[in-house]
Amino acid sequence: MAREKIQKPKKHLIHLRVNRSLGGNIAIFSIVFLFAAFMVLPLLYAVFSAFKPLDEIYIFPPRFFPKRPTRDNFVQLKLLADSFWIPLSKYIFNSVFVSVVATVGHLLLSSMAAYPLAKLHFAGKKTLNSVVKLSLLFTSAAMLIPQYIVMAELNIVNTYWAYILPALQSALGLYLMINFMSMVPESMLEAARIDGAGEWRIWWSIVMPNIKPAWLTVMVFTFQSVWNTTGTTQMSTLVYDEKIKMVSSLLSQVVAGGTARAGAGAALGLLLMLPPVLIFLFSQSKIIETMSASGMK
Repeated sequence: MAREKIQKPKKHLIHLRVNRSLGGNIAIFSIVFLFAAFMVLPLLYAVFSAFKPLDEIYIFPPRFFPKRPTRDNFVQLKLLADSFWIPLSKYIFNSVFVSVVATVGHLLLSSMAAYPLAKLHFAGKKTLNSVVKLSLLFTSAAMLIPQYIVMAELNIVNTYWAYILPALQSALGLYLMINFMSMVPESMLEAARIDGAGEWRIWWSIVMPNIKPAWLTVMVFTFQSVWNTTGTTQMSTLVYDEKIKMVSSLLSQVVAGGTARAGAGAALGLLLMLPPVLIFLFSQSKIIETMSASGMK
């Protein structure tokens, strides 16, 4: 009997070829580089301005790099801080405390509120989701009067809660959480329910790890928003005690001192800018890594 030859099917390899020349790649890279430089230049200018002497800060035309770098601005800031009625460390503590508490609280509340809106079925669910989307249209200034009335009734005006409470109910974080939770497969939740897990356990052990990009993004936005809360008219109506004001409020006071304090204001602006930038850089790598590992787009 002739031995039949078993021929294995050939694997056809599909090569994807990009119709783009070397010149096209260089052009695209150049355009992307220009956009990236355009976004980074304001940050670099703020860094260099903190090391400029006073005569170079107001020079015209503006000079990007300092010709005579100096640390006198930080020395002036230190001397100015020693003359404050409230020490600089108190302002820093207020900013760190309020930003951390508001960020963690908003992450927990928004994720707990988003879970039933995204994964459970109940009467009025579509209406509530529509209200969340509608609330994104209103700015914080439009809610100033209702916000003040609520805080006055709760007797929390001129307290830390005047900073924290508005951040806890931010609609943007809730909206992002709902969108990401809707992408979690229902089969994972049903399997957990069959194994006897309750809704709290499912939310904490299954849903939250799978939406890590969402709560990292919300963390960046919330921390940046609370940390940069300034002494504007909106916040000055809620907080007027100097002992609980934040570094951002101190910056507006230093800059209002005139030309003589411009160097100290630039140094304080650099210190105020560093925490949000560092948190963003750290979270950005984590978000990209998590998205790549989970396959989320």
